[in-house]
Amino acid sequence: MLKCSTSLWSADLANLAADMERVEPYSERFHLDVADGQYVKTLLFFPDLVKALRPHTRLPFEVHLMTTDPVGWVDPFVEAGADGIIFCFDSARDPAEVLYAIKAHGKYAGVSLLLTEPLDLLEPHWENLDIVTIVGTAMGIKGASMDSSVPDKVRRARALITRRGLKTEIEADGGIRRETVPLLHAAGADYIVPGSLMFREDPKEMRQWLASL
Repeated sequence: MLKCSTSLWSADLANLAADMERVEPYSERFHLDVADGQYVKTLLFFPDLVKALRPHTRLPFEVHLMTTDPVGWVDPFVEAGADGIIFCFDSARDPAEVLYAIKAHGKYAGVSLLLTEPLDLLEPHWENLDIVTIVGTAMGIKGASMDSSVPDKVRRARALITRRGLKTEIEADGGIRRETVPLLHAAGADYIVPGSLMFREDPKEMRQWLASL
């Protein structure tokens, strides 16, 4: 069954703790998008906010760095309570350096790929990837539809991981809707990153629907 790394970007930002508590039973972890206003033109989740949210849930925190210089953000977010960190592949001068910095803290590490970035870019890094996030929309855009190319990209990633006997998990992020989730499930995704699908619907009913796929 697909698991949920629930995106707090779609929560009630004025009542984050309450919204987290409401969906916690139906989520495996929380996904926190971090944006610095430079890599993408928005500002989201910063270390002190993550630290303040940490006591309000038992679930792991997955920090997704949509920033320039991601290696510089690893330590602050680990200290704030991150359990795993994903960074945008094209934002890092040396992706191996960022992966090493994350794993040096004992946290799980991953990268996200833009729509235009092929899986081939990850060739030197697969053995160090705990997760690969396939981004289904333009980066930093909320509420957009998933690009039609995404299920095939997930399918190819699944085939590669299976063929090599890797433990890397596949996460689909962006355009997570009732009509796209079955396609991602069939393609072999392990996780989806639901936002409005979790917070704007009945989360219990939504998880029952996921289980029925």
